Amino acid sequence: MDQETYLKQTAETRPERLRWWQEARFGMFIHWGLYAQLGRHEWVMNRERIPVEAYEKLADTWHPKARPAREWATLAKQAGMKYMVMTTKHHEGFCLWNTQQTDYNAVQRGPGRDLVQEFVEACREFDLKIGFYYSLMDWHHPDGARCAKDADARRRFLDFTQGCVRELMSNYGKIDILWYDVSWPLTDAEAWESVKMSAMARELQPHLLINNRAKLPEDFGTPEEHVTAEAAGRAWEACMTFNGSWGYMPISPDWRSAREVLMMLRTAAAGQGNLLLNIGPAPDGSVPLEAVDRLTAVGAWIDQNGEALYGQVDRADRERMDWMPTGAWTIRGNNAYYWCHRWPGRELVIGGLRAGVKHASFLKDGTPIAFEQTEQRLVLKNLPHFDPDPIAGVTVIKLVCDAPPEQRLGAGCVLLD
Repeated sequence: MDQETYLKQTAETRPERLRWWQEARFGMFIHWGLYAQLGRHEWVMNRERIPVEAYEKLADTWHPKARPAREWATLAKQAGMKYMVMTTKHHEGFCLWNTQQTDYNAVQRGPGRDLVQEFVEACREFDLKIGFYYSLMDWHHPDGARCAKDADARRRFLDFTQGCVRELMSNYGKIDILWYDVSWPLTDAEAWESVKMSAMARELQPHLLINNRAKLPEDFGTPEEHVTAEAAGRAWEACMTFNGSWGYMPISPDWRSAREVLMMLRTAAAGQGNLLLNIGPAPDGSVPLEAVDRLTAVGAWIDQNGEALYGQVDRADRERMDWMPTGAWTIRGNNAYYWCHRWPGRELVIGGLRAGVKHASFLKDGTPIAFEQTEQRLVLKNLPHFDPDPIAGVTVIKLVCDAPPEQRLGAGCVLLD
């Protein structure tokens, strides 16, 4: 199949395949591999120039505890996440499943079991959609680098890669997401045989979603370490670390707060995108307490305010809703949700709202809010002196409007007659 035909066919089925994903909004990324034993970032093999022979020894010293994926799934469910994506093979080349392509895998080495199977079972137990991350780049495979310059090496490496993808798409029942990463050292989709590889994956998994990192645009874009909306009509998912490292890195002090996670979710929802937030489990599979504490708080907040986040939301970027110093928006139909993250005290004034407000309330409990509205100003009155959200200092106010809301302010001021 040529690339044009492949892309046309996938585009025809994309809206239906994407539906659940666009409503899910929030997923958990899990980076877990041999690098966890060193605790110095998932790129430690490359950054510290550890020889392959020395790094390989980590495969025999890795002994995770029993079924840690159940802990991840429990936490994901509590946090309000709807799907999980796990590294089946990261750049280090170690395969976490019972692959026939190499003996450098979790069944034949230290763990002694299929860690991907355990992940799949945990996802299904907790009703979470299943995603497999697969790194195209491979520092361990002897042809992983020389495939760029040697035709025979390229053929061997592509056969290995396609064999791995086929196993992942064949051995575990229905899989929802295939998340490719890092297409080094080959430079384009033709060199990677991306159409052949992904068409095979789709034949095995007809409902599969595939990201854009095998040099094809595919189903969704993947901005990394910044939550930035892609063009309208293009599905996207911001993948973010919790502390600046994808892999386990206990020396990092830079953990994102629950408040920061919520604001990233707001930005994603306003741009009709998703947030894929990473945890880097410890060598035994346990989740760092910093991540547990924050995700538990995020989940408690979402339990009260999820209406402003999930489902088929409308785009609420700056082209539609102007910026405010006290908060920002998500929108669904005639309902506007104002995420107030700087509490103003007894009155909250919103300028430039181009819709009549019929009802205002606190989203978490439905308590009505008194208001007055003129052509240029909406004044919410008799509010608490202090922010009523004890979890993260982010209070959502729901406005039921008489039309789809827009906000127009600009840089000028209102002139009085």
